[in-house]
Amino acid sequence: MARIFITGSSDGIGLLAAEVLISQGHQVVLHARNEKRKDDTLQRIKGAEAILTGDLSNMDETISLAQEVNKLGSFDAIIHNAGVYDTSGEQIFKVNVLAPYILTCLIQKPKRLIYVSSSMHLGGKPKLDCFKTNPERINYSDSKLHLLLLCKFVTRQWPDVYSNGLNPGWVPTKMGGSSATDDLQKGYETQVWLATNNDDKAKVSGQYFFHQKKARIHPDIDNTSLQEEFISLCEEITRISFPE
Repeated sequence: MARIFITGSSDGIGLLAAEVLISQGHQVVLHARNEKRKDDTLQRIKGAEAILTGDLSNMDETISLAQEVNKLGSFDAIIHNAGVYDTSGEQIFKVNVLAPYILTCLIQKPKRLIYVSSSMHLGGKPKLDCFKTNPERINYSDSKLHLLLLCKFVTRQWPDVYSNGLNPGWVPTKMGGSSATDDLQKGYETQVWLATNNDDKAKVSGQYFFHQKKARIHPDIDNTSLQEEFISLCEEITRISFPE
C-alpha cells in the first residue's frame, strides 16, 4: 500500500480521490486551507492518516505546511491538486504557481509527483515578465501552463521520480460548477491511477494525461530554456532554490 499526500483535499476532486485511496487501503494525508475547513472535512471523511492546514496564498504558511509534511516522514506520492480560479491574478499566481513550486522544493522527494493542470493551459501564455512586476496579469490558464513547466522541469532534474501532469476535465465541482459536462469519476480516477498503479502506462514521467490517456500539451511546455527561466524566477521570488 502507498502513502499519499494531497493538497487541496478538503473538497472537490481532491477529497474524492482521497476517499477512493483510503477505501483501497492506502495511507492518505489531507490538506485544508484552515482549521474551519479541516473540521468540516473531518465530518465528511473517515480513515485519513492526518489532515494538515495551510493557506497556500501565504508563503510562510506554505513553508510551514512543507515542514509538517516532512515531520510525518516519506511519501510514495504527492498530488498537487490545490488550485483557485475565480479570484485575483495575484492570488492565482501564489496558490497555483508559487505554492506547488515551494512544496516540491521543500517536501522530501517522493516516488511520484502528480500535478493537476487543466485543458485551459492550452490557452495560457508564459508571461514570465509579469512574475515580479505584475502578477495580477496572470490568469488561470497561464497558471496551469506554469504548473506543467514545473512538472517537466522536475522530470529532467529527478529521473528517479515519476513526475506527470493531468487534466481532470471540466467536472461538476465547486470550481467547475453545476453545468460542467465531463465525467466527475474519471476526473479523480486519473489522480488515483498515477499515484498508485504499477501498470507500465502509469509508471512514466513527463507525460500529460486526460482520463488515463496521453493528451495534447501546449508546445511551450517542452521548451527547456523556458523551464529554466521559470524556475529561476520562482527561486528569486521565494528565495528557495530547487534541490540539486
